[in-house]
Amino acid sequence: MHAVGDVISGMNAQTVATELLAALASRALIEPLSTRDPKFDSAAAYDVSAEIFSRRCARGEKPIGRKIGFTNRTIWEEYGVYSPIWAHVYDSTVTFLTEPIGALDISHLSQPRIEPEIVLHFRESPRHARDDHELLSTIDWIAHGFEIVQTHFLDWKFRLPDTIADFGLHGALVVGPPQDIRGLDDPVRRLRTFTVSLARDGSVEASGTGANVLDGPLPAALHLMRVLSDQGIFESVRAGEIVTTGTLTAALPVRGGETWSTRLSGIELPGLALRFE
Repeated sequence: MHAVGDVISGMNAQTVATELLAALASRALIEPLSTRDPKFDSAAAYDVSAEIFSRRCARGEKPIGRKIGFTNRTIWEEYGVYSPIWAHVYDSTVTFLTEPIGALDISHLSQPRIEPEIVLHFRESPRHARDDHELLSTIDWIAHGFEIVQTHFLDWKFRLPDTIADFGLHGALVVGPPQDIRGLDDPVRRLRTFTVSLARDGSVEASGTGANVLDGPLPAALHLMRVLSDQGIFESVRAGEIVTTGTLTAALPVRGGETWSTRLSGIELPGLALRFE
């Protein structure tokens, strides 16, 4: 594995990180990295992610968890991306709600889309978990949330490595009220079988189920643990971190002035209502 900062596929990780951070700050659209250099691959993209992570921490942003993307196989063909990705989330990008209703300013995001997700909070590191039940024993609460994804590539046209380097497409995460895992009946099954509907201004636009995300939020998190172990350049998930496990439905464009809401069935979690500003 090449070191972070090496010249990778004709592009330098530091240079690419500088370009992407500038795009993040200005909502700029840029040409996909893989178009400029077809040899730019996932390993190179995670080197860029590591450089971005270092810079965001240095400027005072606190990493508080991870997002997993493209766990929902039903959307792979739409985007031409056929494998999950992951990225860090920060105190600057995550909002915690105490009630299942809130508002979020999205004026700083580029081409934002909404994704209803399940968020896991870890009481202890899950790095050694081998199955759903072992993973569950490391979790103290779960929540329903919305990840607002974004991209700096026009019309959401990219390849897999582009999505990794572009902050894992992470823009913002809104986490609903937490549910103590001890209050859930048969959580391994329910997290796989529950259903969700997603509505815009009261009109249902999409629906999904827990099994859409790599057969369930717990298997999705286990996938992340394996990836982190195999990569060897990032720390594993630590106690106190959150992991949001991927969209349960299609990811849909959002605009200021809209209110999006969900209804969940088959699990003891409230739906959420979020107004965009």
